[in-house]
Amino acid sequence: MRFSKEFFRYVLPSMLAFALSGIYAIADGFFVGNALGDNALAAINIAYPMTALLQAAGTGVGLGGAIEYAICMGAKDQVRGKQYFGMSLLVLLGTGALFTLVLLLCAPGLLTLFGASGEIHALGLEYIHCIAYGALFQVLATGLVPFIRNMGGSVTAMAAMMAGFVTNIALDYLFVWKLPFGMTGAAAATVTGQGVTFLVCLLFFLMKKEKPLLRFEGKGWTLFSTLLKAGISPFGLTFSPNLTLIFVNKSAVLFGGALAVTCYAPISYISAVVMLLLQGVSDGSQPLLSRSFGEGNAAKTMAVRRLAYGFSFLVGLVCMGVLFFCRNEAAALFGASRQVTQMVADVLPIFIWGYLCISVSRVTTAYFYATNQHALAAVLIYGEPVFLGLSLLLVPPLLGITGTWLSVLFSQVFAMGLSLLFILLERKRSRHATKSDSH
Repeated sequence: MRFSKEFFRYVLPSMLAFALSGIYAIADGFFVGNALGDNALAAINIAYPMTALLQAAGTGVGLGGAIEYAICMGAKDQVRGKQYFGMSLLVLLGTGALFTLVLLLCAPGLLTLFGASGEIHALGLEYIHCIAYGALFQVLATGLVPFIRNMGGSVTAMAAMMAGFVTNIALDYLFVWKLPFGMTGAAAATVTGQGVTFLVCLLFFLMKKEKPLLRFEGKGWTLFSTLLKAGISPFGLTFSPNLTLIFVNKSAVLFGGALAVTCYAPISYISAVVMLLLQGVSDGSQPLLSRSFGEGNAAKTMAVRRLAYGFSFLVGLVCMGVLFFCRNEAAALFGASRQVTQMVADVLPIFIWGYLCISVSRVTTAYFYATNQHALAAVLIYGEPVFLGLSLLLVPPLLGITGTWLSVLFSQVFAMGLSLLFILLERKRSRHATKSDSH
């Protein structure tokens, strides 16, 4: 009972924080779609992967460092843990500055590559230019929250996300609905919200006197390389839904035209919230997994994993049921036209089956990267979009736009099957090792 309370003390605030980040992501689409119409909604949807790249980079660096920090703390190596904190902070600062430059230079070409043209391209470029100038805040905000969670501040991490969320919503209302700032106003609201999240994180570290150690004693390169190795999986886990977004948008343009892209926009927003809820379960369990792994407590590690599987599957099942019964009105929330709303109602049942698959694969992936099994985590994370890309090459030419939608489900089934296979293989290896030790 006590163990279950500890699990939910970490997981429930994490779920709420991730859910807020999901609503955070769709807030711009909600306000812009209702204020400026279908083209603006499509522009936000096509441009969003670039914003998500910033958040994924911050999450990759921050969570990678936080995992190593938690493992070191479990092993009672506080100096090394604080060194990982320091190295992560330096890498986050450098990453934020780099992405500002990259987005300013590459945004026009990337929007074209993702399928934007005409007015949709112009609106997307207006949005991304403002996002680029606030890239540092987005990277720092998403990168520091995992450290707070791994330092035992799961409620504070939730509060930081909530403060940013409330700020974003309030400013979206002001800048987009009340003032004529349009796409720039929506982007400015997002950047300011992330800045508020960063300030809450900074306040936590100052009050708790959690100081990063910036003296690496000649081990800077080792810390840096280990940090990047640990961060590859969290980065991919955060960004892979956006690879799906990019691939599906491109396929939708080819096989269904602009109307299909607009139809996919509310579906992608809804799916993003569900996937972030499930990621909240997996990442909320990560501090417990990493700490017990660092302590060498295999029994507790397995117990955390089992509880995470059960709870994640339940969350996926509930989301699936709610969205099935609300499918007829789902797109209307984003100001979509009657035609688009009906299309979404017809297509959404295909997507909701994938939530059960994601509930399994997300926990498996988090378990692997939390316990330093980075290769297996990477195969799961990056295998899914690779399979999706192959499916999109083969299925839509046969089935049209329906094949595009089905390809997403096929890739999620593939990821779940692969994750279960890896767990079974690990269990067999563990039993073999136990038998060898007994002899």
